[in-house]
Amino acid sequence: MSNFGLFPIIPLILYLFIFGLVIFFIVRAIRFMNEKTRLDYERNQKLENLIKAIQDNKGSEN
Repeated sequence: MSNFGLFPIIPLILYLFIFGLVIFFIVRAIRFMNEKTRLDYERNQKLENLIKAIQDNKGSEN
């Protein structure tokens, strides 16, 4: 009876686990960046509307 049958498979499982974590974090980073891009675009649109409203308000005062 040999106790060494499981040892060669442990590094393979460890590598697959690490590879899975790397893929998971890459996917999460891509999702985060897409969400950030969308939120930044919305914020820029709101700022643009605010600037336009302020300029229109100043123009109507004169």
